[in-house]
Amino acid sequence: MVKKGILDILKGKFLVSGDAPKNWLFIIFVSFLASVMIGSSHSADKKVHQIAALNEEVKELNSEFVDVRSDVQQLKLESKITEVLQEKELYPSETPPKKIKVKAKEEK
Repeated sequence: MVKKGILDILKGKFLVSGDAPKNWLFIIFVSFLASVMIGSSHSADKKVHQIAALNEEVKELNSEFVDVRSDVQQLKLESKITEVLQEKELYPSETPPKKIKVKAKEEK
């Protein structure tokens, strides 16, 4: 009996028997579910690759930021500024600056 049932399945008799429309609907439903599962799997893989690419870009931008920040810090140094100004023939003052104090007038 079990052997006959397995042979019927292998021969495909369940697709042409009296209740075949019910079997066909089930096969179509399972095929639809399988295609949805495959599609969602591909979509998830695509998103994983996008995330990896974005993480790599973030690392590159972060290292570029660190490089630019260190360059700007070097450019802000007084020695670098005086060096650039000497090329333009501008030199620091020999006499130090003087503080100017303004006294407010007293109101009567």
